[in-house]
Amino acid sequence: MDIRSLKAFIAVFEERNITQASARLYLSQPALSATIRQLEEQLGAALFQRQPRGVEVTDAARLLYPAARRLVEEADSLTQLFRGRQDCLPLTLGVAADLGQADVARVLAAAYRAVDGLLLELAAGCAGDARLDEEANRCEDELFLPLWEEDYVLAMRADAPLAGQPLLRPGQLLGQDLIACPDHPSHQRFASLLGEAARELAVAARCATLQQAATLAAAGAGVAFVPQGLALDQPGLWSCRLDQAALSRRIGLCYAPDALAKPALARLKQGLAGG
Repeated sequence: MDIRSLKAFIAVFEERNITQASARLYLSQPALSATIRQLEEQLGAALFQRQPRGVEVTDAARLLYPAARRLVEEADSLTQLFRGRQDCLPLTLGVAADLGQADVARVLAAAYRAVDGLLLELAAGCAGDARLDEEANRCEDELFLPLWEEDYVLAMRADAPLAGQPLLRPGQLLGQDLIACPDHPSHQRFASLLGEAARELAVAARCATLQQAATLAAAGAGVAFVPQGLALDQPGLWSCRLDQAALSRRIGLCYAPDALAKPALARLKQGLAGG
């Protein structure tokens, strides 16, 4: 059965009259009667009893009616959904894994304000028409629009022995468990900042991403060196600066120049750049 057959059934059920139902549907009476007969054959049940002045509904019709109304309404809603998307501006935005979710949400909110009718699809990593990532990960052929900058901090559970201090010296980390992220460039920079103290630290856990490092710190595995945004994402973490350690990163919109031919991206860039 199709939606047109159900609409024909609904009209006859509600009007209780073939003539009035055909006028409502702008169909001829023979065409409407044929549609009802075909539906009855598909269901294997009589839906109406023809009377001299209209029709009488059967128990099968009463059973079918609410389901038919629901199906027709769902079909109409689906049609309107896609009709409403015709004027939207689609954009696929890649989002790097090691970004603070509160910061990402702030940028996405700004995107919806900047682009009327934005139809946004989020993708992982390098996929998409543009992407949110560190400036250090920008490809050679990409342009970069800086959006925010954040410091790297020491992150640990709020009940850790060193928690509560706004600044820690490398020597204070001696004897502490360290969460290492050896594949990330920041790991070597962190080791350089620690100097001789790096040799005395015990590695309690290893991970592949900075986000995982923050999660392990929240679980009590030890001290992690992560961007401030990732530390703020984890409830119960205390974060503080490492003395004489000026390590930060810039996050922004990475995009190829020719990608600006996409209207949504052009408007997004303009909005995020402040005009």
